[in-house]
Amino acid sequence: MKLALDEAKLAYSKKEVPVGAVLVKDDEVISRSHNQSISKNDPSGHAEINVLRDAAKKIDNYRLNGASLFVTLEPCLMCFGACIHARIDRLIFATEDEKSGVVINNLNLQEESFFNHKISVSSGILATESSELLKKFFQERRN
Repeated sequence: MKLALDEAKLAYSKKEVPVGAVLVKDDEVISRSHNQSISKNDPSGHAEINVLRDAAKKIDNYRLNGASLFVTLEPCLMCFGACIHARIDRLIFATEDEKSGVVINNLNLQEESFFNHKISVSSGILATESSELLKKFFQERRN
């Protein structure tokens, strides 16, 4: 999660929403990235999507069985859907997103039984640091 937080800080330095993600498979970092929606004018440029795309290209397979995704913020609907399609095994996020998060907030999708793949979910690692970085970013944007 420390690497994901480093990516979030990099996003912050680029005036992107500070969310970072890292994908690990077989104890090896396969990909790491951060939000790039603003700089790339791409609504799908979330950290999770960037990491999943890059990892799939590197291993030449869109299915990322056995992989763990570490992300600094609870994923949105788009990102959680991509995680399901990529067949990751584990999702670990730092802090909850009460507005747009769908894993344990709002839609609570981790509990739904209609998905064809189940992801193990955990949260709370470096939650304070991730939350503070996001709060700082949005406070600066509002001023």
